[in-house]
Amino acid sequence: MNRNFSKGRTGKTGRKPAIKTGGKQERPQRGGRRPAEGKKVIQLKKRIESAPKKEVSLPGKRPKKTATTGEMRLNRFIANAGVCSRREADKYIAAGLVIVNGKTVTELGVKVKMNDDVRFDGRKLNAEKKVYLLLNKPKDFVTTTEDPHAERTVMDLVKDACDERIYPVGRLDKTTTGVLLFTNDGELSDRLTHPSHNIKKIYQVSLDKPLTKNDMLQIAEGIELEDGSIAADAISYIDGNVKTEIGIEIHSGRNRIVRRIFEHLGYRVRKLDRVYFAGLTKKNLSRGKWRFLSHKEVQFLKMK
Repeated sequence: MNRNFSKGRTGKTGRKPAIKTGGKQERPQRGGRRPAEGKKVIQLKKRIESAPKKEVSLPGKRPKKTATTGEMRLNRFIANAGVCSRREADKYIAAGLVIVNGKTVTELGVKVKMNDDVRFDGRKLNAEKKVYLLLNKPKDFVTTTEDPHAERTVMDLVKDACDERIYPVGRLDKTTTGVLLFTNDGELSDRLTHPSHNIKKIYQVSLDKPLTKNDMLQIAEGIELEDGSIAADAISYIDGNVKTEIGIEIHSGRNRIVRRIFEHLGYRVRKLDRVYFAGLTKKNLSRGKWRFLSHKEVQFLKMK
């Protein structure tokens, strides 16, 4: 049984990785140079668990709202309402798109009270309590907040979770299953989806035929797609005896990137399941079920 991930290339060194296959380690030779430090293999288990031990909030138990009469900066008020990040809110304020108590505000740094009438693009905003919810997405649900053409969306699964307006962080294809985070924290959402933060994602892929060692090496080194090159951060057989089941770690958020990697090499993806996202897993969470994140999990995400 071989469960080692082969580390892909990095943007800093560009050196080729080692691939663990069948217990034998193969390393491309380049003039006898030693491999870059930090190259390593990581373990992929059939049920991946995140490092920190988490406290589980029971599904259906809504977070309590906390009342406050204090003041806060207008950009924070807008971000708390789930509209966008604070930085983006400053742009909207400067553009004259925010109205406070009937007056357009363009000055940055203005403070408002919780009971002030704050409107963005004509819609009244509420500085809601931050909510963080994890869903184990089932197949055939579209990841969107609104789609008149979709029969079922992920919002249908969490519509009764809380009074606050939450939305998915990133997206999963309609046929892709697994870990999907929801929140009304616009600032955190931006950080978790921005490419510069290299947020770790792990997928379990079921292929229509065995993945060859050469193709695995090619995915680790990098392939050229129509929208640019892409390399897996790590890749491995989940079970050395079943070479159609693959574990792949990748941080790119490009559209359908995992499916396109394998399709480029002539494979068809039968099943795609995201088992890890930014330290969160679907452990003890049945397909189609959701739960609120614990305080420790939220703090862990904010450290990303």
